[in-house]
Amino acid sequence: MGQEAAGKDIVKILVVDDVDTNRFVLRDIIQEMGYQPILTENGVQALKIVDRLPPRLIILDVAMPEMDGHEFCKIMKENPQTREIPIIFISAFDDPSDVVKGFNLGGEDYITKPFIPEVVKARIQLHLRLHDASVKLQEMNRLLQRSINEQLRQLEMEKKNVLYALIRVARENACYDENHMERLSYNCRILTEAMQLSPDYAHLISDDYIDTIEMAAPLCDLGNVAVPVELLQKKTELLPEEAEVMRTHTTVGARILQDVKNTGDYNDFLQMSIDIAHYHHENWDGSGYPCGKKGDEIPLSAQIVSVVSAYCAITENRVYRDSYEMEEALEMMGMDAGKKFNADIFQILRRIYRQLH
Repeated sequence: MGQEAAGKDIVKILVVDDVDTNRFVLRDIIQEMGYQPILTENGVQALKIVDRLPPRLIILDVAMPEMDGHEFCKIMKENPQTREIPIIFISAFDDPSDVVKGFNLGGEDYITKPFIPEVVKARIQLHLRLHDASVKLQEMNRLLQRSINEQLRQLEMEKKNVLYALIRVARENACYDENHMERLSYNCRILTEAMQLSPDYAHLISDDYIDTIEMAAPLCDLGNVAVPVELLQKKTELLPEEAEVMRTHTTVGARILQDVKNTGDYNDFLQMSIDIAHYHHENWDGSGYPCGKKGDEIPLSAQIVSVVSAYCAITENRVYRDSYEMEEALEMMGMDAGKKFNADIFQILRRIYRQLH
């Protein structure tokens, strides 16, 4: 008796042949091997059986009424649920073209008539083992892919943690409020959610986009790690040459993020972070830096962060001034709507400002 028969799930082998003698001979051989034969006369019946009692292997005659073996094989191999079931054709070898056609349709093997029991057993055992090996290989590949994905996820998280650590250094160097990063993330999310409800932006903003901008927004000032601390903390107006150094934080931050992306992560988070770091000081009228982009030449994520970071900056303490109240901040920003900021985005911010931190 076969090894599989020792378990509760006895291997089922479907025999499809309209000749009684052939079915009964194959039935006896299969039973002798310890497997469970399932017999049927044509392809139409066989399809119903496959749906109800999926076999591990099918032995299939070519010439049958209603639906011949080739048509049945074609249907099986086109169905993702059944394409992996091995099919062994029965052939009298009268016409080699039948055998070739069977292989072309996805059949795994053929058995010639009259049947030699030892040959039939060898073919059945071979294809059951191959099928089991294929299933195990697919499972191993699935587990391996899951393991790889988990390692990539951990690596991505480690990279994010390093980036966030750098931006905390930049924040401390600039003496920003301790909760600056959290406010910026939260407020960007709230504004972007409100924009998603607007017909002007609904087609551009998905739920994933909202999640991504919440994570990416704090990296806007990553390049400040390369700006001298004395400039970041200077309490008087910057000299022209000092202002030029300060402006390099946009290109430096984008370059750091691009280097991280070049190590193999090509996800939306890094690309959006690059866009935000590089372009969040571009102005709507083209008067900003570093590239002088204007209007919708500026990535949408950078437009959003530009508005929110200005709001956060005005309502937070700085080394050179105290914070302003929300209403004062909105009044000041309103003067720059259409100049520094996208006026439509600012109006949405204005409508939901009470939800902001």
